[in-house]
Amino acid sequence: MRIRPRRNRQSRVIRNMAQENRLSVQQLVMPLFLSPGEDVREEISSLPGNYRLSLDNILFEIEACVKLGVESFILFPAIPESKKDKTGTYSYSEENFYLSSIRAIKMNLPDICLISDVALDPYSSDGHDGLVENGKILNDETLPILGKMSVAQAEAGIDIIGPSDMMDGRVAAIRDALDKNGYKETGILSYTAKYASAFYGPFRDALDSAPKAGDKKSYQMNPANKMEALREGQLDYEEGADMMMVKPALNYLDVIHLMKESFDIPIAAYHVSGECAMLLAACQKGWLEYEKAMPETLESINRAGADIILTYFAKDYARMRKAGKI
Repeated sequence: MRIRPRRNRQSRVIRNMAQENRLSVQQLVMPLFLSPGEDVREEISSLPGNYRLSLDNILFEIEACVKLGVESFILFPAIPESKKDKTGTYSYSEENFYLSSIRAIKMNLPDICLISDVALDPYSSDGHDGLVENGKILNDETLPILGKMSVAQAEAGIDIIGPSDMMDGRVAAIRDALDKNGYKETGILSYTAKYASAFYGPFRDALDSAPKAGDKKSYQMNPANKMEALREGQLDYEEGADMMMVKPALNYLDVIHLMKESFDIPIAAYHVSGECAMLLAACQKGWLEYEKAMPETLESINRAGADIILTYFAKDYARMRKAGKI
């Protein structure tokens, strides 16, 4: 045999030299859950090892991640029920602890990249990503609120706006609002192909953000669809998105690959809470080995085409990389 593929696998050094994809810690984004108050550290039972943290503890957590090489974070607020209303007015209020916390984080750690969450569901008494009237999600009436929310976050110091709402036209509305208010340098990471997935459960536990009635299928994508992601992607691209996201990741590796092949801007993938929880549960049962299964999982998302990966395993991956285990 003249051709023997195993020659390129015969030693660790040769395998490393011939490796096609290399996932770096700098590609990872760590999601964090922000809670009001002080000295709050509440573990999320359905997502072990992850916590609702008050500002003081989030600062410690970010500093620990930065020491390991993780420099990008996406911040989600756990809003008290008393602050929620039909139109999400607390989202852009000067009293919003999320906005004041962003200011404090950027003041203490100015060199990190901080990504926001833009949607009504954390602030809405209905628990939906858009305004609700008679059980219907109002698309166009939601857009000005998303614009106000984005401007308030940019003013607080957010580097990249992350609209997760899936309303039609929201990237253009947010881009126009940011530019009009002098935030032309603030980027937009659009949740472009966000599916109506069964894998968001632990996240909704963390933020108590599940819909009070109905579901999100009229605005989040049908899991059976792939080509629809291209339509969403083309719209977001033309409306001014700087990066585009596929969410979830593992069940949608084909969509990640399609988006990477189709667009010339960075493609992100959100390795969501339910995907991480499944792996953690299997490892706790002894069915999988965490230090082997976790890196393989993240590498598969990168191999599919994700330039950026949002994952609750970012800190652990960085720790293993620093220790020379991967």
